[in-house]
Amino acid sequence: MFNDLLQGFVTVLTPENLLFALIGCVLGMLVGILPGFGPAAATALLLPLTFALEPVTAIIMLAAILYGAAYGGTITAVLINVPGETSSVATTLDGYQMAKQGRAGPALSIAAIGSFIGGLIGVVGFVAAAPIANAALAFGPAETFALTLMGLTLVVGLSSGSIVKALIAALIGLAIGVVGLDPANGVPRFTYGSLELFDGLNFVPIIMGLFGFSELFTSIERNLTFSAAPIRVGKILPSRDDLRRSRFPVLRGSLFGFGTGLLPGSPGAIAAFGSYVVERRLSKTPERFGKGAIEGVAAPESANNANAISGMIPMFTLGIPTSATMAIMMGAFIANGLVPGPLLFSDHPDVAWGIIASLVVGNVILLILNIPLVRVWILFLRTPYPILYSIVIGFMIVGAFSLDGSVFNIYVMLGAGVVGYLLRKAEIPLAPIALTVVLGPVMERSLNTSLQISKGTFTIFAQSALAMIFLILTAVILVLASTKPLYRPLVAKLSGRIVRSRTRA
Repeated sequence: MFNDLLQGFVTVLTPENLLFALIGCVLGMLVGILPGFGPAAATALLLPLTFALEPVTAIIMLAAILYGAAYGGTITAVLINVPGETSSVATTLDGYQMAKQGRAGPALSIAAIGSFIGGLIGVVGFVAAAPIANAALAFGPAETFALTLMGLTLVVGLSSGSIVKALIAALIGLAIGVVGLDPANGVPRFTYGSLELFDGLNFVPIIMGLFGFSELFTSIERNLTFSAAPIRVGKILPSRDDLRRSRFPVLRGSLFGFGTGLLPGSPGAIAAFGSYVVERRLSKTPERFGKGAIEGVAAPESANNANAISGMIPMFTLGIPTSATMAIMMGAFIANGLVPGPLLFSDHPDVAWGIIASLVVGNVILLILNIPLVRVWILFLRTPYPILYSIVIGFMIVGAFSLDGSVFNIYVMLGAGVVGYLLRKAEIPLAPIALTVVLGPVMERSLNTSLQISKGTFTIFAQSALAMIFLILTAVILVLASTKPLYRPLVAKLSGRIVRSRTRA
């Protein structure tokens, strides 16, 4: 593994790959700064940029966009108290208070340093987990079907909202996935005579519409405008006391975030809020939290980045995306002719290890860029949002059209955007849709192959011990989720504690 990782660094340290990793980081931060545009929306928005590149370069750039967007959400959380995603909410509690005290610079610097260390710990764990892919090579179609079914059930069952709404979202994604020709006998399904639908609906405009356009509509509806200029940054570098107070919170937050990221469906908010509560509990001066404690920025940001990287492990080793962002990443793999999972390590080791090495290089780039560019992001935040949104809309339309020169993709993106907006209004989660759109065809192919092998009988699943284990776990998850969603009490408990502590303060 060590030799493979070294070869991965050789791949990523070429001038071309380094350049696109840098471009991905900058673009990710730019889009991540837009209100509400978290990593999933930013990755969906910028996905078309990667299709003109070589597969390795494309995925390296997309990964850089992912963690660049995550840090962009941190910038707005600290400067204007608007988190880019739910996992950045914990950062606002002390980060914005530090900014109001004229210490936005140290808050953003510690966030960058903590994210870097959390990313390094995440990569070390990633390398250690790579042998799982070798064990997964023994999976046949029956095991693959049972595993993908369990992965979807985990994401749906562990949803923080209504289980019924999560199931509705999953069914919508499955319905989208079956449009086109039947893979077994070539019969058109739900094409309604349209030649454009014979190959199915393109994943990219669907995701761009669901996450990008719907977020744009929601932001416009909220009329997000900031008449006052963002808070002054002041001194950029943290003091020696800031570094001393942050060292153990960064370490604990990184480990906590890495552990939670391995759980399919684990929201980033769990890692951020959980690490925040741990630090407040361990602190000798808990009354400082909520008033500008540097530990309240260091721990959540470290946990957030470690969580994001460990969340890639199930996708790389088993081919199971654990979040909407990972589903978008998996779609990018497939669009570039790559199949995430154990075969990626055996058939394309240069790609797999090059991307793992790029996580280290990308975090180094972010650490170098973030601190000197803080003042640039402030100028960007002062740009009127109608202008920014107009640029984003134009970019998305051009990106959808450029996929294959078809206007039909623009219609698909706009339709998906309207559907996504309506689902948001109905509080139906979008993540299960992205996951089922990606995993649905995989499930169908593995089910068809299994039934062809067994001549149409379902006994093939009973003949495999692994498949039976996965199916039993699926049933258990559904039962537990239908009675009491697993993560909702924990999220509510953590959020409630923090809100109560701030109220008392």
